[in-house]
Amino acid sequence: MELRHLRYFLAVGEASNFTKAAARLRIAQPALSRQIQDLEDEIGVDLLRRSPRGVTLTAEGKLFLEEVRELLKHADESVERVRALARGEYGELHIGYAAVPTTEILPRTLAAFQKAAPRVKVLLHNLSSDELIAGLRNATLELAIMVQPTDEQTVGIEFELLRTFPLGVVMSAAHPFARLKSIPLEKLAPKPLVGLSRKDYSEHYRFLDRLFAPLHVKPRLAVECDGVSSLITEVEAGHGVSLATPVFKLVIGKRLLYRPLTGTTQTAAVGIARATKGDMTPAGEKFCEILRRTSRSK
Repeated sequence: MELRHLRYFLAVGEASNFTKAAARLRIAQPALSRQIQDLEDEIGVDLLRRSPRGVTLTAEGKLFLEEVRELLKHADESVERVRALARGEYGELHIGYAAVPTTEILPRTLAAFQKAAPRVKVLLHNLSSDELIAGLRNATLELAIMVQPTDEQTVGIEFELLRTFPLGVVMSAAHPFARLKSIPLEKLAPKPLVGLSRKDYSEHYRFLDRLFAPLHVKPRLAVECDGVSSLITEVEAGHGVSLATPVFKLVIGKRLLYRPLTGTTQTAAVGIARATKGDMTPAGEKFCEILRRTSRSK
């Protein structure tokens, strides 16, 4: 039994006439009659009563017509969903992200993507860099928007740069740095820093080591925090200052002050990470296209 047999039966059952059904299907009436007879022979039940005036459905035919109508509707919907999936307009998309670095571009990208592909369900996962890399490698994440991975993290990972940001320092209003318009790296080096947890954000410490390496000093980590909210609280309480990018100003509002960092060429890079051997769905590719456009428009 093929779907075309069911479509033929549906046309005949709804038209109650072979000639009209054949015209609708654009096939010859004798060929249509043979196909319906073959269908009845296959299932072993008379579905139609034939007469010179047309055809009527048997009780079995009426039931079969209802079933066929639902089956074909489901088949058509399934085909449409598969085609929509291939166009990047249907499905489920798991995206990992680093909260602060993506504050500027992620909300705008999501709004544009949901407008372009409203039937794609986007599931966001706010994770540390190590967790993002792990999610890409084990395929629980399709892509991640994050700071550039360190050398240790890049095995099996592709990274596409979207934006670079200059570095700055955030501090409480009572901190001595608040009087300065910018903070030289040499002045920052001996000061206590508030950072993120070494366990969950190991790349943060590797970045700090690279930053202070030209001065031949190690960063002074006074406090390690489990997230951005606690980091802001610790800095606000005067327990140290923290490195940041201009995007961080969108997060801190008026709670902290931001000053540019001078004396270094280091920048923070944000982009799209994906598994080198992973499969990117059409929806994922569409999301990346919108991400690229969003990152170029400021």
